[in-house]
Amino acid sequence: MTDATRRERLRAETERDIRRQARALLAAQGRDAVTLRAIARELGITAPALYRYYDSREDLLARLCDDICVDLDGELSKALEPVVSEDITVHVFTVCKAFRRWALDHPNEFALVFASTDNRRADMLAGGRTDDQFGRVFLEVAAKLVASHPFRKPVPPDVPETLRNDLTAFQKVLINTVVERGVVVDETVLHLGAIYHILQSWVRLYGHVALEVFGAFPFAVSNPEPLFELMLTNLMGEMGVDPRP
Repeated sequence: MTDATRRERLRAETERDIRRQARALLAAQGRDAVTLRAIARELGITAPALYRYYDSREDLLARLCDDICVDLDGELSKALEPVVSEDITVHVFTVCKAFRRWALDHPNEFALVFASTDNRRADMLAGGRTDDQFGRVFLEVAAKLVASHPFRKPVPPDVPETLRNDLTAFQKVLINTVVERGVVVDETVLHLGAIYHILQSWVRLYGHVALEVFGAFPFAVSNPEPLFELMLTNLMGEMGVDPRP
């Protein structure tokens, strides 16, 4: 092994150790606990030494987001493995329920990825792409659902032009993403009406999960799971899909 190769290996191992410790702090105590000083103390190095590996705390948190999305992709893919049904609606229910379960089990990771003011994901969408694995899993399942159950409704006439422009941009992102995953779709399948419904569905799905994770339901709900599943059933029904999972 050359000296250069050894240095590269040691650097990669140190980067993994840093992110592993940062992830542990995040999971146990939340985002505010993830500081360079705390990580350095746990690893037995100086805080300035961390700047040789990450430009800033924000850079490290961004890498953590990527790691979390990769892990979440694995969780969702694992949930789909035992599904033998070819009915895509079963896949949709499975992925959505697995996402909710993951969020409840990992509230601080959920908060970092999905409740951050970081505009990195908005920038990716504006650029016509999505780089995180989690996004790809959800978008692929959504696109397959629309492709197998064509959505006939157009964009509501009262949708303002600015939102239509956003829908058009997201349409390109979604088509590019699912085509890369081997799903054949185009603008005739994922038309703006379908994109509008997918966006609305994600807002409602995310809203329910976020309220549940953060304990912010506006009224007491002894068991939110049936409410969540009823919401999924309603979303399917609005597409004209048999909502039975």
